[in-house]
Amino acid sequence: MGQELKLYPATRKGVLLELAGIDDLKEMARQVRRDVIRMLAMANSGHTGGSLGMADIFTALYFKVLNHNPHNFWNDNDTDLLFLSNGHIAPVWYSVLARSGYFPLSELNSLRQVNSFLQGHPSADSKLPGIRISSGSLGQGLSVAAGAALGLRIDGKSQNVFCLMGDGECQEGQIWEAAMSAAHYQLGNLIGIVDYNNLQIDGEVSEIIGVEPFADKWRSFGWNVYECDGNDMESVVTTLEAIKAADLSMPSVLLATTIMGKGVPFFEGSMPDKSNWHGKPPSKDDAVKALAILGETVFGDF
Repeated sequence: MGQELKLYPATRKGVLLELAGIDDLKEMARQVRRDVIRMLAMANSGHTGGSLGMADIFTALYFKVLNHNPHNFWNDNDTDLLFLSNGHIAPVWYSVLARSGYFPLSELNSLRQVNSFLQGHPSADSKLPGIRISSGSLGQGLSVAAGAALGLRIDGKSQNVFCLMGDGECQEGQIWEAAMSAAHYQLGNLIGIVDYNNLQIDGEVSEIIGVEPFADKWRSFGWNVYECDGNDMESVVTTLEAIKAADLSMPSVLLATTIMGKGVPFFEGSMPDKSNWHGKPPSKDDAVKALAILGETVFGDF
């Protein structure tokens, strides 16, 4: 990329900012939503709904919960690991990676362009700092995360491994094979986070292939189950920090209830097609309206 990395933590008008407070995290999540909308409108392609719905989770992870080292990603072997299994929500991941210093904010201008580092789904080939595997073929991420968690334990390392998934993705059999494997090997360092919005590209999860009773399924596979409002920053931070601090012998999963398109009412969906914005980018007019609703933040647009 040939540009100097941005300082970490994020900057507020040029002053280093520790994003420790809930209000600061909310402000950053609002900026992340602005980034997502602007990126998708520029590209005229991509997934709006899930990216906006998971902005609070990603902000909490990268600015509060994760032990990570943006400026030395490829060489620091003692940080937490994160894998995004539902790779179609890559825009929200790209935003927090840039905002926390993995690569220059200016790269966000290049989403889905030919030869861009920021492809429609995360690509390992690009060697973009922050991304370890290509993803987007749904169902595979938890297997990778379980393998990484087991490898760390074999190596005597104590860091955590996070895997983000969609609830519709959990219709895939491979998810449950990985869940069974993680419990068998008692991977207490593995934390799954499910975007629990009951929507997928063709409609409601409950109508396509129902996953309920969802929490009980995870428990029956030997996992510790936590639940939170995935769009309430305080709930997200409190729950994630509690999971990370707990000394657990078995893997954990957080079922984070979210609203697809959260933050912009006309993206949040209404009947009869609540999944309308799953894989649809905003038009230029929609983007202008959405940005006006969100309002500017102290962090500023890329």
